[in-house]
Amino acid sequence: MYSRVYQKGEVVLMSKYKLSPNKAAVALKYNPDKDYSPVVVASGHGPVADKIIEVADQNGVPVFRDDSTAAVLTMLNVGQNIPDSLYEVIAGIYVEILKASNDIAKANKDNI
Repeated sequence: MYSRVYQKGEVVLMSKYKLSPNKAAVALKYNPDKDYSPVVVASGHGPVADKIIEVADQNGVPVFRDDSTAAVLTMLNVGQNIPDSLYEVIAGIYVEILKASNDIAKANKDNI
């Protein structure tokens, strides 16, 4: 059974189609004090992808849907840093997640 605790600086990328039998999910971790680029911490297809997404949801880890990026990242081994060719794509995803987080925090603050 797949189980892990997600931490700050992690994100899960998955296929856009939740019901696809070929669904893929990859969890990335990035600690700028320790890692020179994000590291794959979990990866899988089908039921394993479902479990990665479930654990992410339970731990408040953002899930970003992108078919092509998830497909490419599932070719990497767990523990492997993302390749230079994906820096820009992954940075863009982290920026989108940070923007969404800031928007949610602002909306929550405005509702208090």
